Amino acid sequence: MYIPHYYKNENLEEIKDFLTHNSFGLLINQVDGKPWATHIPLELEKDEEGKDILVGHIARGNPQGKSFIDSAEVLCVFNGPHAYVSSSWYKDEEVPTWNYIAVHIYGKLTILSEEATMESLHKLVDKYEKASKKPISLKDMSPKTLRQVKGVIGFRIEISDIQAAYKLSQTREEDHPKITSELMEREDMGSKAIAEKIREVKP
Repeated sequence: MYIPHYYKNENLEEIKDFLTHNSFGLLINQVDGKPWATHIPLELEKDEEGKDILVGHIARGNPQGKSFIDSAEVLCVFNGPHAYVSSSWYKDEEVPTWNYIAVHIYGKLTILSEEATMESLHKLVDKYEKASKKPISLKDMSPKTLRQVKGVIGFRIEISDIQAAYKLSQTREEDHPKITSELMEREDMGSKAIAEKIREVKP
């Protein structure tokens, strides 16, 4: 991903927090010579050695799985909030732009055993059921229902490279008050979220 140096985020803890709260991403690899992408949750976890990894699963019927081989390199893309920025908010004449947060992760994919896949599914459900009014647990489901795990391919990704772009009008610090106030007046949550992030930008 092309990232001008003033938009590059190298704060690993901030990036990891972003991934934890924005785990629904794109898994991209090659299928029959063509790029292939699947929208799935990709959870940030740690392996047995304490290294950061991504864990996920896809439907066994998904053609992408046919190209899964141990040690194959894949790309995972995570999108955060984004917003159009009008240059009418600037003190000086300039073209409009778009602010956004995006993280790309490269890594080596390894297919999980059925047991490890089931363990990852338990973690996934438990994480997101916490916000439910009546949380469910896979532990309470029948063996017949849980046999559906045979219909998915679980995997883990050993992270080799993290690229994080936080484009938040860093080059227009003097315009930040106007940009943030205009963004906050919009109805969409993306604009409001970007406004809050701009306010966190340190000179």
